[in-house]
Amino acid sequence: MKKIKVFLIILLSLISIVSIFLYINRDKFTYVGSVDYVDVDCSKKIEILNEVYKSDQKIRRENNLIKNAKEDHRNQELVISIIEKCGMPTLKEVNQKQMNAIWLGLQHTEYKYRKKYFPLIEKAVKNGDLSKEHYALMKDRILMDEGKPQIYGSQIKNGKLYDLEEPETVNERRQKMGLEPIEDYLKRFNITFDAN
Repeated sequence: MKKIKVFLIILLSLISIVSIFLYINRDKFTYVGSVDYVDVDCSKKIEILNEVYKSDQKIRRENNLIKNAKEDHRNQELVISIIEKCGMPTLKEVNQKQMNAIWLGLQHTEYKYRKKYFPLIEKAVKNGDLSKEHYALMKDRILMDEGKPQIYGSQIKNGKLYDLEEPETVNERRQKMGLEPIEDYLKRFNITFDAN
């Protein structure tokens, strides 16, 4: 009986501590909900994509994703809504920065949307509307989402290079995609590459 009483006291103490922590930090946590289609005017997709690009880059520079979660979420909804309502843009309709905004919106959304729209990214790369680098980064991210080894070594998880398929030949694959050697890339994250 004493053990149960001690256990309940500990449990109630933990619940109290977590509750106080969550209350104190309530402004730092943002639930943004599911990605929904929003009403977009296809004649204004250039302006919308310019804003998405500008916003995405601001969020990444500030490096405070919790603070900017709603804005990031809104960007994802705008990009997906443009694709659904207006079709996937090409460089004949928009400029490179606006095409990059499409890629950024998809790269920074949930796995299911990356996976769903990845064939459009592949087609855009084949048509020259997006770079091979865009393809490589999204492909690696999807593989990581699926718990599979990445191919090009672009994804970092918990401060380490995420699992890599055939590390000894990664720089050959990276070169084909226009990516710098993995050693140089990983220096930015203070990670040393070991092919073994």
